[in-house]
Amino acid sequence: MSRIGKMPITVPAGVKVAVKDGFIHVEGPKGALNCKTRDEVTLKIGKEEINVVAIDDSKAANSYQGLYRQLVNNMVVGVSTGYSKSLIINGVGFRADLKGDVLSLNLGFAQPIEVMVPQGITVTVETPNKITLSGIDKQQVGQTAADIRSLRKPEPYKGKGIRYEDEVIRRKAGKTASGKK
Repeated sequence: MSRIGKMPITVPAGVKVAVKDGFIHVEGPKGALNCKTRDEVTLKIGKEEINVVAIDDSKAANSYQGLYRQLVNNMVVGVSTGYSKSLIINGVGFRADLKGDVLSLNLGFAQPIEVMVPQGITVTVETPNKITLSGIDKQQVGQTAADIRSLRKPEPYKGKGIRYEDEVIRRKAGKTASGKK
């Protein structure tokens, strides 16, 4: 039996959860999310908590129980508080600028890179070197942050590039000049 799947999901006030036509609908103060369900699991919805129950003791049912417990929990947290990721840009002349729905990044290339911000994601440029992405869908926020980071990954010698705020870059020592000729 799945250890994660057995844990109940607490539903905060103002969040509504319903299962209709094979979809889980979660609605809260920040918005609404939908997710398709599988036949291997069922949801028992109470007033203040939700339990995800596997149909039988098969390996697939236990796996889906843990998966759907976490997916529903992410949707509940997303519509009630939301998710955010911060990116830090390191490098001389590296900077970010937001123009409407277009994020313009100067990352040391000949031309600035322009990234369209997906629907459902809010981007704020707090300083020219710090970008904060926020939204209600955890997967979409994380994927957008990963896409932006992949434009110029941090390199290990000087640390130049885009990194997550809580990411630690392991630095390498560069070449050293030898005294022998």
